[in-house]
Amino acid sequence: MAMNLTLMEYMKEQLTDNEDIVYQSFLIHGHTCVLIYIESIINVPVMQERIAAVLIQESGLQVNTGNLVERLDQGTLIPLPSVLAQTTEEAVDQLVQGKVLLCLNEAHRIYLFDLVKYEKRAVSESKNELVVIGPQEAFIEDINTNLSLLRHKIKHPGLKTIRYEVGTYTKTIIYIVYIEGLCKPEIVEELDQQIDQLSIDGVLGISYTAELMKKGIRTPFPQFQYTERPDSVAGSLLEGRVGIMQDGTPSALLVPVTLFSLMQSSEDYYQSYMAASWIRIVRMFFAIISMLLPSLYVAITTFQPEMIPTELLVTISAARENIPFSALTEALIMELTFEGLREAGTRIPKPVGQTISIIGAIVIGQAAVQAGIVSAPMVIVVSVTGIASYIIPHFELGLAFRLLRFPLLIIGGMTGLIGVFIATFIVFGHLANLNTFGAPYMQPLAPLVFKDWKDIFVRVPAPAMKARTTAYTTRNPRRQKLK
Repeated sequence: MAMNLTLMEYMKEQLTDNEDIVYQSFLIHGHTCVLIYIESIINVPVMQERIAAVLIQESGLQVNTGNLVERLDQGTLIPLPSVLAQTTEEAVDQLVQGKVLLCLNEAHRIYLFDLVKYEKRAVSESKNELVVIGPQEAFIEDINTNLSLLRHKIKHPGLKTIRYEVGTYTKTIIYIVYIEGLCKPEIVEELDQQIDQLSIDGVLGISYTAELMKKGIRTPFPQFQYTERPDSVAGSLLEGRVGIMQDGTPSALLVPVTLFSLMQSSEDYYQSYMAASWIRIVRMFFAIISMLLPSLYVAITTFQPEMIPTELLVTISAARENIPFSALTEALIMELTFEGLREAGTRIPKPVGQTISIIGAIVIGQAAVQAGIVSAPMVIVVSVTGIASYIIPHFELGLAFRLLRFPLLIIGGMTGLIGVFIATFIVFGHLANLNTFGAPYMQPLAPLVFKDWKDIFVRVPAPAMKARTTAYTTRNPRRQKLK
């Protein structure tokens, strides 16, 4: 602070051109006291009742009831917790984050009161991870509410939280959450180092943080698992995983992540094991379909038509008789059109979005067939592929499959089945080579860990799942007591 400026002059110089900042002055026993706050982000009624009213009452007393500074330091004057700011720069930073400042000009002291109050929406049901049976609550944008939802699920002192502040301008709060004694300490240490090293103007969503923490890994497959469900985070922490929660984002990140954890849904654990196992098998089948079906259809019809039964081949040939494009061009046209309709359905206002996307797909598909631009079998293949992509529980994984569909389609149209098989093995090799925070991406398939298969392709009954999966942790491996 400049030596020729008083405390209040310096504060006003730092906060110039901020018309929403309120200054409220009091003269108390020879001390000039000024309350400084931003009205829109604090709890004004509490501030007026617990701070301003006390100062007004004290300023009206004719007799000095004690040393003002000592009473503020001891907390006997204002019945609210306070912190003494060490520097004026710290005071300014805290003011814009929602603190109320009480400045004593002559004493050169600034007290900080935490009365922050941002507008927030109520806790609602999950929109992206719907379940029929099970909890319906989902995270919101307020980090404190999200932490309370998580602590409501896990009532144990072993639940630990580490707080960070990221962003030069946004000052975004990030928490690492884990259960001590279950997760691997090296995962927490690695996350701690990565978040500490983040240097950026601001992070407005948790996807910013995830992308900054990928450390140059180039892959279309997600390295973090997104979830907006407190029960999913709680269940993952009990498995030995670690969560990352960020203020302003209604989602959390989970690490480590494997391909099979991304193929699981919360509802798998709220249904019977037989129903959940059947749904998982169907889900795995359609996940493969969503990536490979168009390329297989184009490759077979173009290079290996002898693999198709004669009656079906005659039907396909008749449908394609007047089509002016090759099977590859036809598939690319339909796939790009479907992607455009999908994106349009997302961007169009919600009341009409679903209707437009469904009707648009039907009308365009039917018109294209009648006009002889594409064949009916191709419309069926692309439609089944599009539906299959929606079955994948996690959006990021579904997007990776959608991206890979196009290079596989081009390879299938240029080289046939051999090219598709080689490309598929390359993708599998890439997946087997990925590693997220010490966990192989394809475990327990690569490497083979048969004891972890109880909760991968199928889900065995709950009494049989006595051990935690070794992909996430080797500490305290048993989740159920031996009997």
